[in-house]
Amino acid sequence: MTKSGLIERVAELTSHISKKDTEIVVNRIFDSMTDALRRGERIEIRGFGSFQVKQRDAREGRNPKTGEEVHIPAKRAPFFKVGKELKELVDASEVESPSHNGND
Repeated sequence: MTKSGLIERVAELTSHISKKDTEIVVNRIFDSMTDALRRGERIEIRGFGSFQVKQRDAREGRNPKTGEEVHIPAKRAPFFKVGKELKELVDASEVESPSHNGND
């Protein structure tokens, strides 16, 4: 699902709110989450999961093409940990894989 797909779906489920207003709300939610992560805050959505920023130390790596050693600087990276409830819901669902056409 894309962001525009999410906006579409939420707009369908909330017919009393216009699609444009739904888009504003979804964008505000994502902006608020981004700002919180930039400040180093942890975001926890019960039953869904949590987002946090992890510090990655500087290290030496290799260029896969040349084998040459390269320095990889330290960085902060967002990390998502799925919640137990979401994990169980996804595991319990019986979704057909896209490569399976039912004619096997």
